[in-house]
Amino acid sequence: MCAKQADGIIIYKGDVKLQPCTKMDDWCFSIQTGVIMKKILVAVDSFKGSMTSLEAGNAIKKGIKSILPDTEVRVRPVADGGEGTTDALIYGRDGVSRERCYVTGPLGDRITAEYTIYNAADGRTAVMEMAAAAGLPLVPENRRDPMHTTTYGVGEMINDAVSKGCERFIIGIGGSATNDGGIGMLQALGFSCLDADGKDVPYGAAGLGVLERMIRPDGMFGIDNKSGQKEAEVSRVTGDGEVEFVSKLMHCSFRIACDVTNPLVGELGCSRVFAPQKGANAETVELMEEYMKHYADIVEESVEGLSKSAQLIDCGYEKTDVDTEPVGENETGKFDRYTLGAGAAGGLGYAFLMFLGGKLTLGIDIVLSETGLEADVEWADTVITGEGRIDAQTMMGKTPSGVARLANKYGRYVIAIGGCLGDGAEACIKEGVFNECYAVNNVLGIDDSDPEQVRTAMKPENAVVNLTTCAAKITELKKQMSARVCRPVRLK
Repeated sequence: MCAKQADGIIIYKGDVKLQPCTKMDDWCFSIQTGVIMKKILVAVDSFKGSMTSLEAGNAIKKGIKSILPDTEVRVRPVADGGEGTTDALIYGRDGVSRERCYVTGPLGDRITAEYTIYNAADGRTAVMEMAAAAGLPLVPENRRDPMHTTTYGVGEMINDAVSKGCERFIIGIGGSATNDGGIGMLQALGFSCLDADGKDVPYGAAGLGVLERMIRPDGMFGIDNKSGQKEAEVSRVTGDGEVEFVSKLMHCSFRIACDVTNPLVGELGCSRVFAPQKGANAETVELMEEYMKHYADIVEESVEGLSKSAQLIDCGYEKTDVDTEPVGENETGKFDRYTLGAGAAGGLGYAFLMFLGGKLTLGIDIVLSETGLEADVEWADTVITGEGRIDAQTMMGKTPSGVARLANKYGRYVIAIGGCLGDGAEACIKEGVFNECYAVNNVLGIDDSDPEQVRTAMKPENAVVNLTTCAAKITELKKQMSARVCRPVRLK
């Protein structure tokens, strides 16, 4: 094998060594000489189970400063719609309030959920993570069953924020314990989800199986509540208090932070891809797939369902091939069960699109646009990003790829650091996502095949130290390489 040089980049893998440039083995997929490290932006996602985004960023900063004390380093928390999204969105803002409310948890018990409110130029904004009310960590492993877990608490969080004057919502929908298509949330918002006897369907995917009719709250999507006459008509159906809420809800905007592009149904749908992670066995998965199709039939074909609403909303997705198109925003107003991202959070993405006029967007893109990270990228000469594991999924809308995409816009050099590297990590280099890609485990000699070593390394108190040490070693390597010209050599 031989090391190859093209445009100043030496590419290597496996047991190939960068001699005589360095004696360090298997640290990364590519090395470039002469990298400027005067102004460094560190924007890494959380290392799940070990460090928050901010903790990981500060650990990297500490490692860099131990080698290059005069280098200016900025740390910015980032996320892609799951854990840490709220913290990333409110970082550095003034006038932020932390809110708490009692909601129905995924198992139907009462729990406390937290979200955040801040004032933005375009309205009072609520930032939420659906996982606060319906996340997988809220369900003990021995009770995980998406046939019965519910998103009802997500709707109750929205209710609470509406009552506090919020008109603009940013909601991260990663990490769910549910597969109910969002009907729990809809029920909490006043939508009727009825069985053949006209009774409310039960919680969870089981409710989709007996669902026969869906009725929207009067006044939503297309009914002008500014007219006194029409308000009176609504009042006869819902009651004055509910009329007021519905009137407010119909004027709310929902921007949904998502980190997957799966449709509602099919081989890549939420039931077949994600339900096993939430406790479903193979038989239950196929049953839930049929329930989801039944649900979509009712929504997309029923006169009393919300299919008419879709024609009145000017946001959503056009039906596309999920294998070729990334999730993103458009203004077509056309969306259905095959829409990219409709399967996010067990179909919660579908509910937002079809019923609430939500815009489903890659979570990292929301974070980038809402936090002004672009200014920091433009300021830096080197950008460091990363997450707990870098693999093929990293390029599919995850935080590091989003940060790298923005950095590439300004021609910034991008270094990625992961706890470990999985299948597909090398492709992140070949596709030009990152200039260099490191794994903490490789740099520190931690054996990925040894579960005990990995568990020890992932303990929060060890993970911070390990990441700091890793960043210091990488910085030292870069310092050495910037001081001389590396030439490729043929290796045996």
